[in-house]
Amino acid sequence: MASPTIAFRAPGRIPYPGGCVLEPGPYALDYLLKWRTDVTVAGTLHPDAPVFGLLREVLADPAAHGVTPEEAEEAVGRFLTLAGQALAAEGGDPAWLEREFSRP
Repeated sequence: MASPTIAFRAPGRIPYPGGCVLEPGPYALDYLLKWRTDVTVAGTLHPDAPVFGLLREVLADPAAHGVTPEEAEEAVGRFLTLAGQALAAEGGDPAWLEREFSRP
């Protein structure tokens, strides 16, 4: 199986601080929307990039990033799966992440 055109590692355990910050689920959602890691898009490394934000940009204009719409959709699907698992582990609903991609 070939490497994905858009590659990033899975998020680790979400560092929930506890206390009176936020409930774990909403905190985890906020964390994942800001989560940063190295992302490679069509051979170009984006170091310490905000994954959600970068994927939204790629999804909005795949050609500008050198990928096909299908490759962009596949990367978003992988993010929703991996980040959704991390979100669910903190009591959040993975559908919250999907909803964020549909926001203007």
